[in-house]
Amino acid sequence: MKKIEKTDAEWRAELDPVQYHVLREAGTERAFAGKLTDEKREGEFRCAGCGTALFVSGTKFESGSGWPSFTAPADPQVVEEHRDMSHGMIRTEVRCAACEGHLGHVFPDGPGPDGLRYCINSAALEFDPD
Repeated sequence: MKKIEKTDAEWRAELDPVQYHVLREAGTERAFAGKLTDEKREGEFRCAGCGTALFVSGTKFESGSGWPSFTAPADPQVVEEHRDMSHGMIRTEVRCAACEGHLGHVFPDGPGPDGLRYCINSAALEFDPD
């Protein structure tokens, strides 16, 4: 996947403050506060930083976590996983493969065939309805 590179000033100009904090500073929005947590329409969930299609509505499920949750990315190549040892925990961070924006984390407690739960910040996503 072709990498999208921008300066910090370009990211700050293009993203709102919450999107910038989540995508570029690996922040987290408050649980149950995101605009897409309860989104139920058919469509694609795209990276708010670069527009890459990351997840589709057919893989979204209600996890009770307070963040949009998915069983799998739209394509395995659109996300990258990195070891995250922050906050005294060992987790797997998920980033957009194109712009390297922080999306959230993946956990091994999901309902899908692979048992994964991609717990993603709403601020890192834009919804494109079908």
